[in-house]
Amino acid sequence: MSDTPVNLNRIRKHKARAAKKARADENAARFGRTKAQKAREEAEAEKARHVLDLHRREEE
Repeated sequence: MSDTPVNLNRIRKHKARAAKKARADENAARFGRTKAQKAREEAEAEKARHVLDLHRREEE
């Protein structure tokens, strides 16, 4: 055994931080998108709305 005392609170907090970090990394991989991806998706959606509007019939 070690001669130095072990701070169990520090170990518990370190373990909790590691678990939160792992969960955050998992969520970032699952839901995160880069700025370029968001911009591209928004541009594609805008183009689709525009094409749909061009095909609308106008009622008098």
